[in-house]
Amino acid sequence: MSDSQVEIISSSSGLGSRRRTWTELLAGRVKRQTRCPGTEQKLQESAVLLLRRHLNLNDLLLEVEGAPRKMLCLSQLIDPEACPNLSSSFIGSALQDEASRLGLPVAVLSSRVVATSIAQICVSDGEPVHGVLLSAEQRKKLSSLLEVAQYLLAHSMFSRLSFCRELWEVQNTSLLEVMWHLHVQNVVSLQELLESRADVQATVAWLFGNLCLLCEQMEASPDSDVARAVLSDFVQMLVLRGFQKNSDLRRNVEPEQMGQLAVAVLQKMLVFALEALAAGMQDGSPQHKVVKCWFGMFCGHTYGRILAADSPKRFFSHTLTQVLTHKPVLRVSDAVQMQKEWSFAKTHPLLTGLYCRLFEILSPEELVGHLQEVLETHEVNWQHVLACVSTLVVCVPEAQQLVQDWVAQLLARAFESCDQDSMVTAFLVVRQAALEGPSVFPSYADWFQAAFGSSRGIHGCSKKTLVFLFKFLSDLVPFEAPQYMQAHVLHPPLVPSKYRSLLADYVSLAKTRLADLQVSVENMGLYEDLSSAGGVTEPHSRAHQDVEKAIAVFAHTGRVPAAVMEASIFRRPYYTTHFLPALLTPRALPKTPDSRAALIESLRRADKIPQSLYSAYCRACSAAEEKPENAAPGVTVEAICADEPLGPLAAALRELRAAMADPTQYDVVAARVAAVSERLGSALGHAEEDGSSEGWQVQLSVRTPGLEQQEQEVADLLLTCFCQNLIAASSFAPPDRQGPWASRLAAAMCAHRLLPVVLTRLCQLLRHQGPSLSASHVLGLAALAVHLAESGSAHPVVCVGLPAPAEGLTVAEFFSSLLTFRTSETLLFCLKFCTAVISYSLCRFSESSRDSLCHSLCPALVKKFQFIMFRLFAEARDPLCQEDTADPPWRALCRLSADWQHAALCLWRQRTFQELLKEEHLHLTYRDWLQLELEIQPEVDCLSDTERWDFHQWAIHEHFLPEPSAAGGCDGDLQAACTLLVDVLIDFCQSSISYNYSENSDLVLSGCTGNRDIFSRLQEMAADLEQGPVAPRGCSPPPGHFLFGVFRRRLQALASGWDVATRLQRQQLLLTCQRILLGLPPSVVVGSPQARQLAAPDCTEFFHLVNSELRNFSGGSALPRDLTVHFFRGLLNACSQSRDPCLTADLVLTTSQTECPLVLTSALLWWPHLEPELCHRWGRCLQGPWPRELQRLREAWQFGRSCLSPDTASPAPDPAWLSAAALYFAIQRARGDRAGSRLQRLGCQGEELLVPLFFFSLMGLLSSHLTPQGRPHQAVDTLKALDICAELLGCLGKRRISWLVLFQVTETDGSLGHVLLRLAPDQHVRLLPFAFYSLLPYFDEDTLTREEAFLHVAVDMYLKLIRLFVAGETGAISAVASRSQELRAQGDPVDLITKARRFLLRSIPRCPRESFSNMAELLATSADCDPDVRAALLSRQQAGPDADLYQEPRLF
Repeated sequence: MSDSQVEIISSSSGLGSRRRTWTELLAGRVKRQTRCPGTEQKLQESAVLLLRRHLNLNDLLLEVEGAPRKMLCLSQLIDPEACPNLSSSFIGSALQDEASRLGLPVAVLSSRVVATSIAQICVSDGEPVHGVLLSAEQRKKLSSLLEVAQYLLAHSMFSRLSFCRELWEVQNTSLLEVMWHLHVQNVVSLQELLESRADVQATVAWLFGNLCLLCEQMEASPDSDVARAVLSDFVQMLVLRGFQKNSDLRRNVEPEQMGQLAVAVLQKMLVFALEALAAGMQDGSPQHKVVKCWFGMFCGHTYGRILAADSPKRFFSHTLTQVLTHKPVLRVSDAVQMQKEWSFAKTHPLLTGLYCRLFEILSPEELVGHLQEVLETHEVNWQHVLACVSTLVVCVPEAQQLVQDWVAQLLARAFESCDQDSMVTAFLVVRQAALEGPSVFPSYADWFQAAFGSSRGIHGCSKKTLVFLFKFLSDLVPFEAPQYMQAHVLHPPLVPSKYRSLLADYVSLAKTRLADLQVSVENMGLYEDLSSAGGVTEPHSRAHQDVEKAIAVFAHTGRVPAAVMEASIFRRPYYTTHFLPALLTPRALPKTPDSRAALIESLRRADKIPQSLYSAYCRACSAAEEKPENAAPGVTVEAICADEPLGPLAAALRELRAAMADPTQYDVVAARVAAVSERLGSALGHAEEDGSSEGWQVQLSVRTPGLEQQEQEVADLLLTCFCQNLIAASSFAPPDRQGPWASRLAAAMCAHRLLPVVLTRLCQLLRHQGPSLSASHVLGLAALAVHLAESGSAHPVVCVGLPAPAEGLTVAEFFSSLLTFRTSETLLFCLKFCTAVISYSLCRFSESSRDSLCHSLCPALVKKFQFIMFRLFAEARDPLCQEDTADPPWRALCRLSADWQHAALCLWRQRTFQELLKEEHLHLTYRDWLQLELEIQPEVDCLSDTERWDFHQWAIHEHFLPEPSAAGGCDGDLQAACTLLVDVLIDFCQSSISYNYSENSDLVLSGCTGNRDIFSRLQEMAADLEQGPVAPRGCSPPPGHFLFGVFRRRLQALASGWDVATRLQRQQLLLTCQRILLGLPPSVVVGSPQARQLAAPDCTEFFHLVNSELRNFSGGSALPRDLTVHFFRGLLNACSQSRDPCLTADLVLTTSQTECPLVLTSALLWWPHLEPELCHRWGRCLQGPWPRELQRLREAWQFGRSCLSPDTASPAPDPAWLSAAALYFAIQRARGDRAGSRLQRLGCQGEELLVPLFFFSLMGLLSSHLTPQGRPHQAVDTLKALDICAELLGCLGKRRISWLVLFQVTETDGSLGHVLLRLAPDQHVRLLPFAFYSLLPYFDEDTLTREEAFLHVAVDMYLKLIRLFVAGETGAISAVASRSQELRAQGDPVDLITKARRFLLRSIPRCPRESFSNMAELLATSADCDPDVRAALLSRQQAGPDADLYQEPRLF
């Protein structure tokens, strides 16, 4: 191109119309100057400088070769609409030619052209844009320009440095988005742009202003994604360069320049946000928008690309430090006074949200360590520090224990060096954490008592530490809230007695301060939370809370709470003025006294209620009962006030739902939940929580759960909100991506006052209304169950009474216990709930470890799901051909119209679930299946009888029997399966779960009801065992039946003792064992002879059970009728399988005479019922005469009946004790006449018969005294038994037969003693002293002198009677005697002991010296029993030979 072909259009509007060429402009200067060496070079440099300063590149014209002369502007080149056919190569070529002609570097020229063009793009309609984002048209033009710039850069025709400098010269028109596009399109990086400007402060100011503007415009911008990307990339660059570990030394700038710039910008943004928060900005204001957007950039995903570096962690730590140390103007005294206003709920949500985001990258240990370091090395803003502590304990559960450990370290350091700063920090941190409630952190009262209320406290090691502690507490008095002083006064530090003055001085100071604040320690509530964030409530409002708590404690323990008794003595003003009026609120008394009535009665009996107040209460209750039932109560102020708190609570729940539904607001969820928690207290009418969390238990009734109307409304509001929120959240995100709202709302439900309400309402819904719940309710409550079970160890145990275990249930176990199988409807509801819980857990913890997932699931609930699947779906019983890898069916369930059974099958086939079932604690075992199947009621079962039998056959014989024992099966051992079934049956009958069913159910064992079909399966399996293979020749069969082994093991596991509770527990187990035994074939009792051998069948196990256990509960020297008949059926069955039936029967019955005589006496008692069946069975199956021993039993019974008839009595068969038993039972059956007249004919009988008969009569006398419940003829029976004993005693006296041996009988006393002890319960034998002295009025006076052993026996019985009374074993007799006026004279142990003592003191002087020969042993063992009797015995024993001559005259 020639010079003439290039024209320059002047940018100045002041030039004339003629435009001269470039040559003409320079020609004049050439003529006026002298050419000299170097002039040309200088001229060229000046020309370039002139071009750079004054050339308007937008008016530069390029002439295309070969084309007509044409004016082309660069602004047209970047406009795709104006020049659609121009390529980047053409533009580059044109710039290169022009730079060559001008003698300029093409890179310099190109950079200036691009920079000027960018400035032109950023101007809208000739005016600068007030913003940081481009319009769509501008963005399109910029894109075309950047394509040209990328071409120039790729062909080395572009200078980044020159471009950056040119761009900064037009910074007033450049937008922030343009710089981001330059960075993204790899034209110039953001770091290069920022580093290229020398004035760092100006760059900081420019970037700060643009970032604020970008944050402000973020929400309103139609291109929010672009705006968010711009901000995110700028923040990443600033964090990476400002907090990198090593500077990049390869750059030509100072190493610290970029780092200083980045830190300055980030610091300026943070300070602006904190200043705006402190100024109290309004929601929706520009400052609020900036702060909200900027704090939103602290999310972890913002730094996802640079997380490999440590820059984000250093940045977060630095930011946390800056927040904690921003404007430290508050003093410690200010913090003590104001910290209750800095709780999590009252802190601005943006600040708590910032803390939560900072906590995401830093671990709990790092957070607590950093907080500790900042407090030790900086002056801090106490408001920010304590708000950080609240957020830490609320949002990071793992940090709670770390905070407690940190406080313990602070206390140790404080007392070690009397460090005031450490002490202040510890108390402020503890109080702040306690403000968040006991579900998050122990209450301040609990902490203070644990730290200083024991001898292990660190404060008590020296006087110096005690002085330091009380000096510190005294310094706090002018500033702290009254709740804390009340805690210090009511739970004072433990102080040695010699330093009690220090405590007294502090208590006096604190009480003075409380009096100045018009707060009384005496008027505090009994169960008040001394660390609550709220103010001190009025005594009358606290009294109602105390009454409810006291009633709950009384209902659980049965005793007046200790706090109430202490208040009645030490805090009497509050007790009489507030507590008693609240307790004695008039009402219509229930027909059956409830817990409130029982507590009132207990306090009245303890003289803790003034008589006048109690009388007024009774009159008011009577008036309330007389009020007509249809009287409509008026609208009261209390009713109106009760509804008012629900409005703020509902508003808070709506705000929570709005935050939960918007993923961009997850940062404020914690603040919304805290607001809900704060308003829950007022909604329930209780502004404060219980002060102590130690040993906290939730008490509720599963069968009759009840709530006040206000409580139920609050619970329904919470649960409805939770269910609705869950369905809404699940519509756009799976559970693992829904944020923390569910966990935090569930944690808010765990407050002391609220959790019992929620659990009670859940009990009403799930247990009593489950089948009527909608799908959304089932899903919501299932998710709530998962979240409540997440932190199970932090929750209290739930005590629901029977049928739950005494130690209580965890929350997860409580949910499982609510799911019952009473009807087919409840079974299907249980399937729905279990499906929802498991599906939610699998989705919620899909990315967690296996341990976390297993921990979230309740084993009992998973086993119930397996049980239902096996029971209802035949598909579940077959092995899975191919497991499903799809997600759990949670999303399908959320459609609400889903098929629950299809969803359950999908869950069953899911691979993750099947892998979970391999866990030992989640796998359904044979025992688990039996326990659950027993709960089924056949009459309302969804399976028919045939289907249920098929299911049982599959479950037992095909599934659990062949399964390995390690997997919960039986290893193919049928006997092991039977043993386990019997164990479960006993457990079921012993537990009270079976009492929940109606009395019409099938299985009835010891009063328990359940699935009778399970017992039928036991009978079938026991029959299969009997028909099993015979033991090989030469091998003896296994000893005994497996059933007796189970009975023996269960009985041995029970506690031993003779108290009422232990005896009742053992008796209940024995009744269960007896019922199971009666339900099985009689051959279990009397084993069948092996291979038709002549040996007697083995009855050892049954005899042992009778002698060791059943004998002690026989009550009358005989077994129950059904058990007796069952034994003889087994005997006949064994005879039928023997080669010699008569011999077999004789061997068994002969063995019974010595090994188990109780079987024979039982046969005599029930002979009228037993004989017909024996005759029928023997005659039908065996024929022939009766065995000799059976004939002996018949003869004994006939003898007993004949002795009381007017006819001649038949001779008494041997053994004599058997005939005596038959005679005694005949006497017992005699009605009408007095027994004495029937016994006059016994005088002709011998000693062998009368002595055991007298023994049986003594047992009858004791049995009549020990009858647990009064029968209609209880007194008559006792008097009749006493008459029988007296008549027999007279017969023995007339025949001069010694009967004293019966009161000293032992196992070694020959055959008679051995037999008699096996016929009497152990309790009866121990109570023989009572029977001995019950016959005192009937003793023959001649016996004193005739029987040398009488005095020895009388003294022995007296001493044993005293021991029985001291041990409390005569209590049963006293209880029965107290029910009848006629028995009081006979059954009062105290009166009997008094009479026995008088008898001995009168009798000892009259007894011959020979009677004292064996007194030494008795006196050696009874030194402390009765000193008077002991002295009388010693005096008579030491008297001379003539002492008998001077004995007292016989006056009676």
